[in-house]
Amino acid sequence: MTSMLERKTTRGRRSGRARIFAAGLAAGLLFAPLAAADPRLPAREGASQAPAVPANVWHGAQDLAIYALDLIGVDYKFGGTSPERGLDCSGLVRYVFQQVTGVTLPRTSQEISRLGQKIPVAELMPGDLVFFNTRRLQFSHVGIYLGEDRFIHAPRQGGEVEIVTLSKDYWQKRFDGARRLAGALPALIPSAQAGTARADAPPSDAGGATPNTSALEEALP
Repeated sequence: MTSMLERKTTRGRRSGRARIFAAGLAAGLLFAPLAAADPRLPAREGASQAPAVPANVWHGAQDLAIYALDLIGVDYKFGGTSPERGLDCSGLVRYVFQQVTGVTLPRTSQEISRLGQKIPVAELMPGDLVFFNTRRLQFSHVGIYLGEDRFIHAPRQGGEVEIVTLSKDYWQKRFDGARRLAGALPALIPSAQAGTARADAPPSDAGGATPNTSALEEALP
């Protein structure tokens, strides 16, 4: 009983720190467009010269990232699709897109990885999706990029929705690429909703990989 209480206390403290960080990050997301548009502010030395992102795309992606931050601390649940029942990695992404855009994405991370526009790391912006090979299968894990080298994801059984650092060695070695769905969603609606029937069926696994009991218990940092 004591060890269980200690685990819950530790988890609560960790979630509290994450929420404080998330609040600061959300504030940065809200004011970033204003700073970017202010000609009085000097350009950052060595800043990326990536193509300008249309305002409607930026704000759509920004909404996704901010909404996702509110899910920090939700328990991981294999096959989970709602905060009340728990979320897995693709369930988290799917839930956020449903709530913010009304679009129902396919159920697995592999299917989601075929949508939208491929984005190089240097051009990542909040709301983009980042994919990883965590189960010896490409695109078997997905998260939502938040900016400042961070992304949010649902990690593993026994864990909870959390923010992690993209440049950490573990994630860099497993990085499969990034996609941008915000701005392309109207064109994606037919193909995304075409997978609804499959999505409503019991998932074969949380991230789209072939079922593997040992892989499901793989510890992520």
